[in-house]
Amino acid sequence: MKKIMFFDIDGTLVVDGTQHIPGSALRALELAKAAGNLLYICTGRPACIVGGELRELGFDGYVMGCGTHIEIAGEDMFYRTVSPETCADIVRLVRECDCSPMYERRDGVFFDNNTRDLAMVVGIKSGFMVVNGADTDRTTDDPDFGFDKFVICYDEKSDMEGFRRGIAGKFDYIDRGYGFAEMVPCGFSKGTGIDRVLARYGIDKAQAYSLGDSLNDLPMKGHVGTFICMGNGEKLKPHADFVTDDITADGVYNAMERFGFFG
Repeated sequence: MKKIMFFDIDGTLVVDGTQHIPGSALRALELAKAAGNLLYICTGRPACIVGGELRELGFDGYVMGCGTHIEIAGEDMFYRTVSPETCADIVRLVRECDCSPMYERRDGVFFDNNTRDLAMVVGIKSGFMVVNGADTDRTTDDPDFGFDKFVICYDEKSDMEGFRRGIAGKFDYIDRGYGFAEMVPCGFSKGTGIDRVLARYGIDKAQAYSLGDSLNDLPMKGHVGTFICMGNGEKLKPHADFVTDDITADGVYNAMERFGFFG
């Protein structure tokens, strides 16, 4: 019976902070495809930074932007963005609460020159330039500014209580740890993206599996039959149905072999 696997990218398929995909993971993808299974990326990244080597691996489709954008066989199946009015409200809120944002849309990422450059957002920005080749010159002042989801970096000077009150009922707050949080429009997640894909194929969730390593992968739980955590995903491990090995210790290959993806 055909199975489907949903893969997070960073820390799951790709070693954090690099473009390196372990050779054993590449082999696992080849074997699973040859056996007739479906393979999907399921990521918080917007489409503009899902490219290069990942696009060349022959995935059947992509759940991106935490479920706000779904692509199947090179065509958009689903897309949802945030209204201009809400975008403007969020920009004001982030500035008032003294956080450092990055706004994400399927065709670009935007920064705000009117907020502090916290060390983590500076690192994210430089990483996008070096690792993903993304244009990081776009800002909230651009005439076409808008976003599908966003992230913030914060510290002890940030008004996080005020921020969370301000997004309540509009965005879900995902704590990524280390002064970093991810905001996704209410009603959308990696899990809702998975639901749409399974419905498209008519696949029961019992035949669906997911691989992830961080708390932003937790929304996949309950939308697949088996929720698998990478060995390097310390915060996610308590929630997993199964914990595989570390990304650098053949974790992807070992998980896919265990659950019968090679035929």
